[in-house]
Amino acid sequence: MGFPAYRPRRMRANPAVRAFVRETRVEPGDLVYPVFVKPGAGVRDEVASMPGVFQLSIDQLAAEVDELRSCRVNSLMLFGLPARKDERGSEAYDDRGVVRQAVRAIKEHAPDFHVITDVCLCEYTSHGHCGVLDERGGVDNDETLGLLAAEAVSHARAGADMVAPSDMMDGRVGALRSALDEAGFSHVPIMAYAAKYASGYYGPFRDAADSAPAFGDRSAYQMDPANSDEALREVRLDIEEGADLVIVKPALSYLDVVRRVKDAFAFPTVAYNVSGEYAMVKAAAAQGWIDERRVVLETLLSMKRAGADAIITYHAKDAARWIIGGRHGR
Repeated sequence: MGFPAYRPRRMRANPAVRAFVRETRVEPGDLVYPVFVKPGAGVRDEVASMPGVFQLSIDQLAAEVDELRSCRVNSLMLFGLPARKDERGSEAYDDRGVVRQAVRAIKEHAPDFHVITDVCLCEYTSHGHCGVLDERGGVDNDETLGLLAAEAVSHARAGADMVAPSDMMDGRVGALRSALDEAGFSHVPIMAYAAKYASGYYGPFRDAADSAPAFGDRSAYQMDPANSDEALREVRLDIEEGADLVIVKPALSYLDVVRRVKDAFAFPTVAYNVSGEYAMVKAAAAQGWIDERRVVLETLLSMKRAGADAIITYHAKDAARWIIGGRHGR
């Protein structure tokens, strides 16, 4: 029996030829690193469920930015832990709040470093939900929109380069776009959590951000994991309302959604490699069950291959170092 003229293994024979035909690459500049900031001084508290991830006080941010720049990661996303919480999440839109202070501190230290801010109320409300509660105990969508818009404007006023609403309220992108434009921030892009699922993979994040709901869950506003057609409708709405980029969250169990979004809209698409995905890799690696470097880089590559243009990931610093080191033969 004769062999076909084309033998695919010829293009896998050595690293050089594999590099010639490699279809997908992850670059350090594709990665966004989430950062949790809290009040205080000299604070660097490791998150128990997320080894290597820390809650930082504002005076620690300059060193964090310098470390990110040293491994060519150009963007971070800020999440705030407030000094106090109340029913309406007031510190979320207070110009003296911790995120505004953090943005100003970063910009004073490194004016050209790209700062994205998460826009939501869950870290700031005493009940842990992503908006104002109505008389039935549910989130009041329309009343929440004004508070989210005020939060986004306060971030932009502090110097944020981009805002990222993660609340999943209907109409929030349009509300933010109008508010930003009216306040003179038409140049500030919106990276919308457009397809954010009600996922079990968020557990460690809720430790890091102290944002677990005090009752119930978020299934009434985050998406049902069974649905992908609905994701396309959500993404379309956000694009029509003025989003500049769209996020699919989580990433690893929703790569089919990333691919469908990219194919349907050919729009800048971001995958959020969430806390539970990170924690599982860290736990398995700590037991010696997997090769952490290999699994992390393969995981990020899968997200790029599915269609993500950028990836928000807690692995960003390690992955960037591994990518750079691999190119230099280290």
